[in-house]
Amino acid sequence: MSRLHLAIDILGRLVAFDTTSKNSNLGLIAYVQDYLAQYGVETTLFHDETGQKANLLATIGPKNAPGIVFSGHTDVVPALEKGWETPAFDMHERDGKLFGRGTTDMKGFVACALAMVPDLVTRSLSMPVHLAFSYDEEVGCLGVGSMVDHLAQLPHPPRLAIIGEPTEMKVINGQKGKYSMRVNVTGTAGHSSFAPHHVNAIEYAARAIAMISDIGRDFEINGPFDPDFTVPHSTMLTTTIGGGTATNVTPDFCEFTFEIRHLPDHDAEAVIADIQRTVTDTLQAEMQAKEPETGFEWEKIFAYPGMGDCTDADGFALVRNVIPTVSGKVSYGSEGGIFEKQGHIPSIICGPGSIKQAHKRNEFVEISQLDDCLDFLAKITDQARAA
Repeated sequence: MSRLHLAIDILGRLVAFDTTSKNSNLGLIAYVQDYLAQYGVETTLFHDETGQKANLLATIGPKNAPGIVFSGHTDVVPALEKGWETPAFDMHERDGKLFGRGTTDMKGFVACALAMVPDLVTRSLSMPVHLAFSYDEEVGCLGVGSMVDHLAQLPHPPRLAIIGEPTEMKVINGQKGKYSMRVNVTGTAGHSSFAPHHVNAIEYAARAIAMISDIGRDFEINGPFDPDFTVPHSTMLTTTIGGGTATNVTPDFCEFTFEIRHLPDHDAEAVIADIQRTVTDTLQAEMQAKEPETGFEWEKIFAYPGMGDCTDADGFALVRNVIPTVSGKVSYGSEGGIFEKQGHIPSIICGPGSIKQAHKRNEFVEISQLDDCLDFLAKITDQARAA
């Protein structure tokens, strides 16, 4: 079986596992373990607290040298949209495209990495290739951290991580980070005809939201800026809101969420801390002057760091001659920032398929993209043999 046909076969098997983030991924992980075991490759698992999800790490080649990571996440977003022409978790081929949930985001890259294994195990590698497959990327890059910590603590940490998110096989050398918050506002209820005697949770939430919006506009006007991003500055906005009980009751609760998508070197925690201080010193002080039990409660939903430009790093030499130019930076997130900031492992994003096909019905990856990815990984393997 050719390498491309092997990748397509593996991809079909991976898609068949419904690894929507709310589900366990252990069935898929067991399949990958069995596949690798056929080639004598050992695996290490890093489970979540429930034991129902796991990261998988496999190393091929010598352990006494810094190597390269092929990184992919195993979870997918839900496939609840109407209009799927074929079952979302049963891959079908049409017109040179492979349709199914996760084909492009990002089981296509995982399949290509696994299809390289028969070749990798027969080569005399001078540095290791690490296969790192994670859980819960789609819900905030929650899973990969334990595996990144392990890689960073190796006697010879990796020189470079390739994050196989769909980029149409273009090298991306930067991504924004994200910090997502939930805010609960507690007021006091009562008949709306006595509104001045109550603390209106929705109105105070609205005033806080206006502050958040003003900060977002300030980023747009005053930066910081990085023109390599399609949106060249950090963004901040409110994303959901709910509250109140009836049209004639002063609302005693309101909940909203907001996010900041920030440039890699923009301190999101400091931005959040400034908002909290301002709201506490102004709005909450005003609320509690009327009713001490009212106020704001803040909860971090999740956060992941941005990924900076690693083109000057030593490890980038492994891909510099394979794809001599980089294509810019992206505003969406990936695990690349965790590899870089938490693991101190320089990272790039490069994988088959288009982000335009991700998270939508009839998701697909072009077979030619898988072929290009395999060629890319083969050239990197040549670098690993010659390094």
